[in-house]
Amino acid sequence: MVPTGAGGVSICDLRTALHFAPIVADRVWRAWWQDEGVPLDALRARLEESLGTEPVPTTLVAHRDAHFLGTVSLIASDVEQRPALSPWVAALWVEPAHRRAGIGAALVEAASHLALRLGHRRVHLAALPENAGYYRRRDWTTLEADVGGLEILSRASLPD
Repeated sequence: MVPTGAGGVSICDLRTALHFAPIVADRVWRAWWQDEGVPLDALRARLEESLGTEPVPTTLVAHRDAHFLGTVSLIASDVEQRPALSPWVAALWVEPAHRRAGIGAALVEAASHLALRLGHRRVHLAALPENAGYYRRRDWTTLEADVGGLEILSRASLPD
């Protein structure tokens, strides 16, 4: 577990906290997949991929003791129009009662730093235009606008 600071919030790999898997699947499914008609079991199967031995995909969980606060994933591809870009920070979710407390920013930082530590020169994410400013304020750069209605942002490797 990696402590993220005040309040006893920790971020861990889902592989080490499997008891959070059902709530992660539920939140990600409800946020992005339910309205698309994708069954919850299909999302669970995708989440299972992040429990394997490969570092990508990986799902991270923010929690305070046994209390789930949020999640984010590092995945190989998130925008089918840009298959050459990899890896991606995706599926950021913070429980509504815990938003605006820095948990989302900490999760994005943890996932992007993981990608960079794995040797990737860049990490990417897709955001709705109205949310892109949030990431730009956190050192992400817009690569492209309006790719299927999304902005594609990236972050380069950290300075030596």
